[in-house]
Amino acid sequence: MDELSTAAEHDAAHAGLWPDGPPWWTSAVVYQVYPRSFADSDGDGMGDLGGITAHLDHLQHLGVDVVWLSPVYRSPQDDNGYDISDYRDIDPTFGTLADFDTLLAQVHARGMKLVMDLVVNHTSDEHPWFVESRSSTDNPKRDWYWWRPPRAGMEPGAPGAEPNNWGSAFSGPAWDLDETTGEYYLHLFSRKQPDLNWENPEVRAAVHEMMRWWLDRGVDGFRMDVINFISKDPALPDGVVPDGKVHGDGHPHFGYGPRLHEFLAEMHREVVAGRPERLLTVGEMPGATVEQARKFTDPARAEVDMVFTFEHVGLDHGASKWDVRPLRLTDLKASFGRWQAGLADVGWNSLYWNNHDQPRVVSRFGDDGEHRRDSATALATLLHLHRGTPYVYQGEELGMTNAGFTRIDQYRDIESVNYHAEALRYGWATEEEVLASLSAMSRDNARTPVQWDAGRHAGFTTGEPWIAVNPHHTEINAAAQADDPTSVLAHYRRLITLRHEEPAVALGDFTMLLPDHEQVYAFTRALAGTSLLVLVNVSGEEQAVDLPAPDAWSDAELLLGNLRSEASAADPLRPWEARVHRRTTA
Repeated sequence: MDELSTAAEHDAAHAGLWPDGPPWWTSAVVYQVYPRSFADSDGDGMGDLGGITAHLDHLQHLGVDVVWLSPVYRSPQDDNGYDISDYRDIDPTFGTLADFDTLLAQVHARGMKLVMDLVVNHTSDEHPWFVESRSSTDNPKRDWYWWRPPRAGMEPGAPGAEPNNWGSAFSGPAWDLDETTGEYYLHLFSRKQPDLNWENPEVRAAVHEMMRWWLDRGVDGFRMDVINFISKDPALPDGVVPDGKVHGDGHPHFGYGPRLHEFLAEMHREVVAGRPERLLTVGEMPGATVEQARKFTDPARAEVDMVFTFEHVGLDHGASKWDVRPLRLTDLKASFGRWQAGLADVGWNSLYWNNHDQPRVVSRFGDDGEHRRDSATALATLLHLHRGTPYVYQGEELGMTNAGFTRIDQYRDIESVNYHAEALRYGWATEEEVLASLSAMSRDNARTPVQWDAGRHAGFTTGEPWIAVNPHHTEINAAAQADDPTSVLAHYRRLITLRHEEPAVALGDFTMLLPDHEQVYAFTRALAGTSLLVLVNVSGEEQAVDLPAPDAWSDAELLLGNLRSEASAADPLRPWEARVHRRTTA
């Protein structure tokens, strides 16, 4: 089949998928801001809204289209803002609603959009809804959360008396006893994050009203935290206890619950549908499969625009995230390739390496020593040339590395601190082994302050930062890279510009090449007579390129490279080299 007929079929498929044309976010790039670590404007050591506003020129210069703001709502900060006590106010740590309005106006003035983090699987235990709910068994809001008595025949607080055996994501059981009423409440995360009961229509209506309130204020969409957990099996059955573990795995009973699609469709209908502006909705969905994602993101079903899959960021896990294994490139190809193929005709992919919950990709899958700059730009090229919407996490565009912490008292993340205590309590690992796992995988690797310059505390704050600054900031920082055309920052700018200017990057068909090669990641993109060949050496050794049809690329131009400006498609790849070649047909 020739490329022109393929392009015609591709355009016809788009017309069926999006009758009004591809949405704006198909050619957009999103930038995630984790506010407490981005920039501090008042010297208290915590990032804030004023700090974000002061650095918007950096994001505009980078070229991103959307700013995704991690939670800034009022919160006791047990889980760094993902425990919300008031959905309609800003936490004083970050500023005020007036500060937020200023930030939103400045984002829009620069031609960018702002997406809020929506955390509605759970609230804080200090939210007025939960305060009422726990006050008595007959309170009108009792059924807004998951309350259950102890197991039959057992006394409240006795070992094993929890209503089921599920474990919390942050260690320990997923149930906590409330002494006032003698019943337990469900918390899939921290004990200070009780799960909302979405079976109750009053809960759903309250959430929808809150979402409309933010959209009316001017925000441009939502990133939905663990949104696939909102529908639980009402029977709350016990989960299977994995070997060597204490608690059962409840995920099969809440990860893809019986009413999930119903709840998401209702949310879209009640909140998003009918608005004149085209919003962005992305659902974080741990454990979601390609088949499920096709349903979630099918425009005809009107649920969400895209999902965050966790499949590729679990490829270096053994029995758990703390059991770190080397990444096999063929596993990454199989995962990415499956998602590219699965969402080729229905729905849409999100593309990411980093976020506030993942370690830095240059340390994780790259080489943060000798080849830090080259591996950071190679991995960026690999990701951004796929079909989907790329997400850049703060500092990723600088090639920031893992934190390098060596003591438990350096960590602030509740998941990391709890795992350290639990692993030592149950003898799962030695202190040295636990610290090695944390060094590789802790969420705090992503949460050290953004490195703006080589000065004290990396220009993040004039006070004492809430978490230690990475000592690498003296060499890895925005100021040093701002005017350097060979920097990681400059390469990210070129990648973002390419997505904006070359339709084949945004909408082209994807074909994996060399699926069994353990060092070279290669694929093509094709749209309307334009074909792109992407070649990435994911190793520190030179690699020959053995393409299935090398002559077809003999006259292709080098569109983008991270190491050189001239090369043919047949040239060997230098260590951590990435190249994008383009050919066109009349």
